[in-house]
Amino acid sequence: MNMVPEIDDILTERFGHDTLLSVATIYTGVPFVRIVNAYYENGAFYSVTYAVSNKITHIEKNPVVAICGMWFTAHGIGENLGWVREEKNQELMTKLHEIFAQWYNNGHVDENDRNTCILKITLTDAILFDKGEKYEI
Repeated sequence: MNMVPEIDDILTERFGHDTLLSVATIYTGVPFVRIVNAYYENGAFYSVTYAVSNKITHIEKNPVVAICGMWFTAHGIGENLGWVREEKNQELMTKLHEIFAQWYNNGHVDENDRNTCILKITLTDAILFDKGEKYEI
């Protein structure tokens, strides 16, 4: 997806911090939706989750997801980037630790558990409303 800089700026302003995002998956023909803490950067959303959770299990079977929040709705491709402590995830996790600092170390996340992983959702299409304008991405 080609992201126009103006739209990327709006998405960064709106979602470039810890934000709540609804993520929908389809599994055996049934839709499932849940709210996750997410962070936006360069056309993708990131969340820390659990590799054996329903959302990751569903995404492994069908990576197409729908997301929405704050006058924004989109489709994307979900991907498990692996264990949060893998060397390849070190730079991203440094950011996510800071972004999710308010709740990250409250006992909910166990980085020693190799199932603690990063979910990446790469946007494929979207509709964004901002200041009375509708943007189709």
